[in-house]
Amino acid sequence: MHFINRLFNLFLLSLVKLWSRLFYNVENHWLHTHTEDPWKDVRLLIFLNHTSLFEFLFLGAAPWRFLFRIAGRVVVPAANTTISRPIVGKFFKLFGPGIVPISRERDATWDYFLQRIKEDAIVIILPEGRMKRITGLDKDGKPMSVRGGVADILKMMEKGKMVIVYSGGLHHVQVPGQGFPRFFKTIVIHSQRVDIAEYIQNIEAKGTDFKKTVIADLQERKEKFCPPEQEKQKEK
Repeated sequence: MHFINRLFNLFLLSLVKLWSRLFYNVENHWLHTHTEDPWKDVRLLIFLNHTSLFEFLFLGAAPWRFLFRIAGRVVVPAANTTISRPIVGKFFKLFGPGIVPISRERDATWDYFLQRIKEDAIVIILPEGRMKRITGLDKDGKPMSVRGGVADILKMMEKGKMVIVYSGGLHHVQVPGQGFPRFFKTIVIHSQRVDIAEYIQNIEAKGTDFKKTVIADLQERKEKFCPPEQEKQKEK
Protein backbone atom coordinates (compact mmCIF):
# COMPACT_ATOMS: atom_id res chain seq x y z
CA MET A 1 0.00 0.00 0.00
CA HIS A 2 2.83 2.41 0.84
CA PHE A 3 4.41 1.74 -2.57
CA ILE A 4 1.10 2.51 -4.30
CA ASN A 5 0.75 5.73 -2.31
CA ARG A 6 4.25 6.76 -3.35
CA LEU A 7 3.46 6.09 -6.99
CA PHE A 8 0.26 8.15 -6.78
CA ASN A 9 2.12 10.98 -5.04
CA LEU A 10 4.79 10.89 -7.75
CA PHE A 11 2.06 11.06 -10.39
CA LEU A 12 0.58 14.18 -8.74
CA LEU A 13 3.98 15.82 -8.29
CA SER A 14 4.76 15.11 -11.94
CA LEU A 15 1.52 16.76 -13.02
CA VAL A 16 2.37 19.84 -10.95
CA LYS A 17 5.85 20.05 -12.46
CA LEU A 18 4.59 19.55 -16.02
CA TRP A 19 1.82 22.10 -15.56
CA SER A 20 4.31 24.58 -14.13
CA ARG A 21 6.81 24.08 -16.94
CA LEU A 22 4.14 24.11 -19.67
CA PHE A 23 2.30 27.27 -18.66
CA TYR A 24 4.98 29.26 -16.82
CA ASN A 25 8.62 30.25 -17.14
CA VAL A 26 10.06 29.30 -13.75
CA GLU A 27 13.49 30.86 -13.12
CA ASN A 28 15.43 29.53 -10.14
CA HIS A 29 18.60 31.43 -9.23
CA TRP A 30 20.83 29.87 -6.57
CA LEU A 31 22.35 32.43 -4.21
CA HIS A 32 25.58 30.47 -4.00
CA THR A 33 27.81 28.27 -6.12
CA HIS A 34 27.84 24.57 -5.34
CA THR A 35 29.94 21.61 -6.36
CA GLU A 36 27.44 18.94 -5.33
CA ASP A 37 23.75 18.42 -6.00
CA PRO A 38 21.98 21.19 -3.99
CA TRP A 39 18.88 18.99 -3.67
CA LYS A 40 20.76 16.07 -2.08
CA ASP A 41 19.78 15.16 1.51
CA VAL A 42 17.19 17.95 1.68
CA ARG A 43 14.76 17.33 4.55
CA LEU A 44 13.15 20.76 4.83
CA LEU A 45 11.87 23.09 2.14
CA ILE A 46 10.95 26.61 3.30
CA PHE A 47 8.97 29.02 1.09
CA LEU A 48 9.32 32.67 2.10
CA ASN A 49 6.99 35.45 0.92
CA HIS A 50 3.66 33.64 0.93
CA THR A 51 1.37 35.47 -1.52
CA SER A 52 -0.80 32.84 -3.22
CA LEU A 53 -2.20 29.31 -2.95
CA PHE A 54 -0.43 28.58 -6.25
CA GLU A 55 3.07 28.45 -4.77
CA PHE A 56 3.11 24.73 -5.54
CA LEU A 57 4.16 25.98 -9.01
CA PHE A 58 7.65 26.49 -7.53
CA LEU A 59 8.04 22.71 -7.79
CA GLY A 60 8.52 23.31 -11.49
CA ALA A 61 12.07 24.37 -10.58
CA ALA A 62 12.80 21.16 -8.67
CA PRO A 63 14.61 18.39 -10.62
CA TRP A 64 12.93 15.07 -11.29
CA ARG A 65 15.34 13.26 -8.98
CA PHE A 66 14.10 15.37 -6.07
CA LEU A 67 10.46 14.65 -6.88
CA PHE A 68 11.21 10.92 -7.00
CA ARG A 69 12.79 11.13 -3.55
CA ILE A 70 10.04 13.11 -1.84
CA ALA A 71 7.07 11.22 -3.32
CA GLY A 72 5.07 9.69 -0.48
CA ARG A 73 7.35 11.31 2.12
CA VAL A 74 6.17 14.92 2.01
CA VAL A 75 4.61 16.33 5.17
CA VAL A 76 2.98 19.75 4.86
CA PRO A 77 1.04 21.76 7.46
CA ALA A 78 -2.01 23.29 5.78
CA ALA A 79 -4.48 25.69 7.35
CA ASN A 80 -7.96 24.31 7.96
CA THR A 81 -9.34 27.21 5.94
CA THR A 82 -7.25 26.14 2.93
CA ILE A 83 -8.22 22.47 3.19
CA SER A 84 -11.89 23.45 3.35
CA ARG A 85 -11.75 25.35 0.04
CA PRO A 86 -13.87 23.60 -2.63
CA ILE A 87 -11.20 23.29 -5.37
CA VAL A 88 -7.74 23.91 -3.88
CA GLY A 89 -8.65 21.97 -0.76
CA LYS A 90 -9.65 18.90 -2.74
CA PHE A 91 -6.41 19.10 -4.72
CA PHE A 92 -4.32 19.13 -1.54
CA LYS A 93 -6.32 16.26 -0.06
CA LEU A 94 -5.27 14.10 -3.02
CA PHE A 95 -1.79 13.96 -1.48
CA GLY A 96 -3.26 11.97 1.40
CA PRO A 97 -2.19 12.04 5.05
CA GLY A 98 0.98 13.98 4.23
CA ILE A 99 -1.14 17.14 4.11
CA VAL A 100 -1.88 17.82 7.78
CA PRO A 101 -4.66 20.32 8.63
CA ILE A 102 -3.74 22.78 11.39
CA SER A 103 -5.62 25.59 13.10
CA ARG A 104 -2.70 28.10 13.08
CA GLU A 105 -2.75 27.94 16.87
CA ARG A 106 -0.33 26.06 19.10
CA ASP A 107 -2.84 23.35 19.91
CA ALA A 108 -3.36 19.64 19.33
CA THR A 109 -3.36 20.08 15.53
CA TRP A 110 0.22 21.42 15.59
CA ASP A 111 1.31 18.66 17.98
CA TYR A 112 -0.17 16.07 15.61
CA PHE A 113 1.68 17.62 12.67
CA LEU A 114 5.00 17.39 14.53
CA GLN A 115 4.29 13.73 15.30
CA ARG A 116 3.99 13.06 11.55
CA ILE A 117 7.61 14.11 10.95
CA LYS A 118 9.39 10.77 10.83
CA GLU A 119 13.07 10.25 10.06
CA ASP A 120 12.50 9.84 6.31
CA ALA A 121 9.99 12.72 6.03
CA ILE A 122 10.56 15.79 3.86
CA VAL A 123 8.75 18.82 5.27
CA ILE A 124 7.50 21.72 3.18
CA ILE A 125 6.43 24.79 5.14
CA LEU A 126 5.41 28.39 4.52
CA PRO A 127 6.43 29.82 7.90
CA GLU A 128 4.50 33.08 7.62
CA GLY A 129 1.33 31.05 8.07
CA ARG A 130 -0.91 33.35 6.05
CA MET A 131 -0.92 35.03 2.64
CA LYS A 132 0.10 38.56 1.74
CA ARG A 133 -2.71 40.38 0.02
CA ILE A 134 -2.38 43.00 -2.70
CA THR A 135 -2.10 45.65 0.05
CA GLY A 136 1.13 44.09 1.31
CA LEU A 137 -0.64 43.04 4.52
CA ASP A 138 -2.46 39.86 5.55
CA LYS A 139 -6.26 39.48 5.30
CA ASP A 140 -6.69 41.12 8.72
CA GLY A 141 -4.62 44.15 7.72
CA LYS A 142 -1.61 43.11 9.78
CA PRO A 143 2.04 43.18 8.59
CA MET A 144 3.42 39.88 7.36
CA SER A 145 5.95 38.16 9.58
CA VAL A 146 7.54 34.76 10.10
CA ARG A 147 6.01 32.63 12.84
CA GLY A 148 7.84 30.31 15.21
CA GLY A 149 6.61 26.89 14.10
CA VAL A 150 9.61 26.35 11.82
CA ALA A 151 11.84 26.45 14.92
CA ASP A 152 10.01 23.40 16.30
CA ILE A 153 10.69 21.54 13.06
CA LEU A 154 14.38 22.41 13.04
CA LYS A 155 14.81 21.19 16.62
CA MET A 156 13.20 17.88 15.66
CA MET A 157 15.36 17.33 12.58
CA GLU A 158 18.76 18.41 13.95
CA LYS A 159 20.60 17.31 10.80
CA GLY A 160 20.31 17.12 7.03
CA LYS A 161 19.88 19.99 4.59
CA MET A 162 17.22 22.58 4.00
CA VAL A 163 16.50 24.70 0.96
CA ILE A 164 15.03 28.15 1.49
CA VAL A 165 13.07 29.36 -1.53
CA TYR A 166 12.63 33.13 -1.72
CA SER A 167 9.76 34.29 -3.90
CA GLY A 168 9.15 37.57 -5.67
CA GLY A 169 5.45 36.94 -5.12
CA LEU A 170 2.72 35.46 -7.29
CA HIS A 171 0.17 38.26 -7.41
CA HIS A 172 0.91 38.54 -11.14
CA VAL A 173 -0.25 34.92 -11.44
CA GLN A 174 -3.13 34.90 -8.95
CA VAL A 175 -4.24 37.35 -6.30
CA PRO A 176 -5.95 35.68 -3.33
CA GLY A 177 -9.72 35.77 -3.82
CA GLN A 178 -9.55 36.92 -7.45
CA GLY A 179 -10.34 33.77 -9.38
CA PHE A 180 -8.46 31.66 -11.90
CA PRO A 181 -4.68 32.08 -12.33
CA ARG A 182 -3.12 33.79 -15.35
CA PHE A 183 -0.98 31.64 -17.61
CA PHE A 184 2.32 32.24 -19.39
CA LYS A 185 3.92 34.38 -16.69
CA THR A 186 7.52 34.37 -15.51
CA ILE A 187 8.02 33.16 -11.95
CA VAL A 188 11.32 34.15 -10.33
CA ILE A 189 12.66 32.49 -7.19
CA HIS A 190 15.99 32.57 -5.39
CA SER A 191 17.14 29.42 -3.59
CA GLN A 192 19.62 28.80 -0.81
CA ARG A 193 20.90 25.47 0.51
CA VAL A 194 21.65 25.43 4.25
CA ASP A 195 23.05 22.71 6.51
CA ILE A 196 20.54 22.22 9.34
CA ALA A 197 23.08 21.32 12.04
CA GLU A 198 25.25 24.34 11.22
CA TYR A 199 22.19 26.59 11.08
CA ILE A 200 21.04 25.46 14.54
CA GLN A 201 24.53 25.98 15.93
CA ASN A 202 24.69 29.51 14.49
CA ILE A 203 21.24 30.38 15.80
CA GLU A 204 22.09 29.15 19.28
CA ALA A 205 25.27 31.24 19.23
CA LYS A 206 23.27 34.40 18.42
CA GLY A 207 20.78 34.38 21.25
CA THR A 208 19.27 32.55 24.18
CA ASP A 209 15.74 32.35 22.77
CA PHE A 210 16.01 29.86 19.90
CA LYS A 211 12.56 30.48 18.45
CA LYS A 212 12.80 34.27 18.46
CA THR A 213 16.26 34.12 16.90
CA VAL A 214 15.04 31.82 14.11
CA ILE A 215 12.14 34.19 13.42
CA ALA A 216 14.46 37.19 13.27
CA ASP A 217 16.95 35.37 11.04
CA LEU A 218 14.35 34.19 8.51
CA GLN A 219 12.72 37.61 8.48
CA GLU A 220 16.09 39.19 7.72
CA ARG A 221 16.82 36.64 5.00
CA LYS A 222 13.40 37.25 3.45
CA GLU A 223 13.95 40.99 3.24
CA LYS A 224 17.47 40.53 1.86
CA PHE A 225 17.07 37.70 -0.64
CA CYS A 226 13.51 37.83 -2.03
CA PRO A 227 13.55 39.04 -5.65
CA PRO A 228 11.42 42.07 -6.59
CA GLU A 229 7.72 41.53 -7.20
CA GLN A 230 7.10 40.64 -10.82
CA GLU A 231 4.66 43.46 -11.57
CA LYS A 232 7.05 46.01 -10.06
CA GLN A 233 9.84 44.63 -12.24
CA LYS A 234 7.76 45.41 -15.33
CA GLU A 235 7.26 49.02 -14.21
CA LYS A 236 11.02 49.68 -14.08
